[in-house]
This record gives sequence, C-alpha cells and structure tokens, in this order.
Amino acid sequence: MTQKVVGTGARAGAPVVCVIGGGQLARMMQEAAIPLGIELRALVEAEDGSAGQAIPYSTVGHAEDRDAIVEFVGQNVVTVEHEHIPDEILREIGSRPSADALRFAQDKLIMRNSLDAPHPQWREAHSAEEIDAAIAELGGTAIAKTPTDGYDGKGVAVVTSAADIPWDWADGDRILLEEKVEFTMEVAQLIARSPSGEVKAWPLVQSTQKDGICWEVIAPAPVDYALAERAEEIAKQIAEQTGVVGVLAVEMFVVGDRLLVNELAMRPHNTGHWSIDGAVTSQFEQHLRAVLDLPLGDTSPTQPWSVMVNLLGSQLADPREALGEVWKQDPGVKVHMYGKEVKPLRKIGHVTVCGNDLEDVRRRAHAAITIFEGKES
Repeated sequence: MTQKVVGTGARAGAPVVCVIGGGQLARMMQEAAIPLGIELRALVEAEDGSAGQAIPYSTVGHAEDRDAIVEFVGQNVVTVEHEHIPDEILREIGSRPSADALRFAQDKLIMRNSLDAPHPQWREAHSAEEIDAAIAELGGTAIAKTPTDGYDGKGVAVVTSAADIPWDWADGDRILLEEKVEFTMEVAQLIARSPSGEVKAWPLVQSTQKDGICWEVIAPAPVDYALAERAEEIAKQIAEQTGVVGVLAVEMFVVGDRLLVNELAMRPHNTGHWSIDGAVTSQFEQHLRAVLDLPLGDTSPTQPWSVMVNLLGSQLADPREALGEVWKQDPGVKVHMYGKEVKPLRKIGHVTVCGNDLEDVRRRAHAAITIFEGKES
C-alpha cells in the first residue's frame, strides 16, 4: 500500500470522509468537499487515476484488501463510490451506506427477491435447461443479467436461448432472466437519506442509453405530475426498506402509466450529474451532508431545464484540446472532464446545459459533445 499526501490536509477538527474507490464519482465528491471544508480521503486503484489526480489525501489500495481498508479508514466516516466491496469489510468499518443496504445494489437477485417495489417479471436459472424454460415463460425473449458486477451494459444481454448469453458461465452459476419490457421511457429518481431519517428528492429525470451506457439525461423528465409523484414515493419506500444512507438512485421503466424498478445504485449516480450545475444542492454535496448526518440541502432546480450528455470516447487524443472551440461556440456550456485516457465508449467526461427551452438546451449540449468527440457537426 502506498500513500500520496500533498500539503497538510484540512485544519484540525475539520470533518473527514473516507471514500473507497478512485473513479470520477470520488473525483466529483472532492469538488463538493472543498467549499464545505471537508477533508475527503480516497482509497484509489491508481495514484494517477481519476480521483487520485484530484484528491490530495489518496491511498492506493484494493477494495478487497481488508487490512489496507481498515488502516485507511481509522475511526472516520466512510462511504463508497462503487458496490464492489466485500460485506464483511463493510460491516467492520461501518460504511455509509451499510452492508445491509448495499446488498440490494450488489446482488440483483437479492433486489428482486426482497425489494418491496414493482418490477419486471423475472426468473432465476442455474443451467441451460432452466434458462431456456425461463425464457419461454417470459415470452420467448428475455434480458439475461449477471446478478453481480454488471454495469454500463456489461453483464446484460437480450437472449432467446441459453446459447445467446455472451459471457462465460457454467452450470450452477446464477443467472437472472427478466422480461423484455416494452417501455416508453427510462427514468431515474434520485433521493438522499441521512442516518437521522431525513429524506430529500431531486426531480425525476429521463435517461437515454447508448450501447447500455447512460448517454443523455433530461431534468426534469417530461412526464405528468402523477407519475413523477409515484416515482418519488417508490424511491422513498426503497430508502426506508433498505435503510440506505447517502444518495440512492432508482432507475425505472415507464410502461404506460406504470413504473417498474430496473436497477438501484446506493451512491452518487450518472443520472444525477446534472445537479452539479442545475440544482441548488448537487448530489455530491448532498451525499457528503448525508453521510455526516448534517441537514440536507435544497434539491430545487435552478433552471426550468437541464440536459447532461456524457462524452463516451473521442476521436481526439485529448478532448480538452477542444475546450476553446466548444466555448467559442457556446460559452454557457458547463464541462466536466474526468482525467481518463480515451477509449471507445468510455465515460471520459460530460457536459451540462441549463436554460428555459428544452429543445434549445438539448441542441446546445449535443453540439458541444460533437465537438469533444472530434466529429463534424
């Protein structure tokens, strides 16, 4: 284990939050921590990774290394930027959210079996015969998922038989099969909950995927009030059932006038990035407030519409070279780069545009991304 410390850290007595994970979510937590005077410490996979570049108090270590994590955390409040940490370690360090809460996000079969929420029809299977039988029961086409470790389109596939599953698996492995839902829209409800039980919700948002990866988010979602209210009720019920502390993202399908829960995340989430520039309190500030059991902030939007678009790879070796061109075209675009090497379909940054007219805001956000992608507009 190595440690990087630049400067002396925050003043004595300042709140300290330790975060396990070195990706862009931890990086953006640091942006929120600085004005609050919170000392953020990160256990990162690499010193030069997304969070390691931005957080002076970074310790290089593995998320499954119990000794490294216990030493890193000490007696401080600890949170996570991903779910891939063993339960026994989470219990020992008293993470926020807790191991009992995180299991709903770590294991999709636990979520489906235990969560008191509307969801697609599903089956659990352990062999080719069981998979084929489940697919037949679900209408001949199904969504196959790995119960754990799947994200950004990985571990998810549309299948008509066991032979269609694209990842390596063997008899006895658990496979989740879900009905292929014909939805009209995908939405996400983000809320935050503190240990004291205070809960605050942001407006429901619409999300659009590209190759299984979140690409565009519109806040608020263009839906009627009753559906938005129901989404908030579902998310609050899940927060109470799980006892989550921090930010909770509930991704849902809109099917007519119904909502079906698809996925959960118990941490800041891609569908909440718009809040950095478009809400009174960002999801990252709110997450820090929640895990420290401080009063939660106002989640009201600051503009009628916000649109966030992810930069998923680029034809440019370094998309930052395009900053001048982007801002020459539109100085109102908010840009967030993650310090990552460019790879196809990799989240390397995002832009957000806020304003009064949805179509204008969308056009401007996508125009900026086109420039960062190195494509002709």
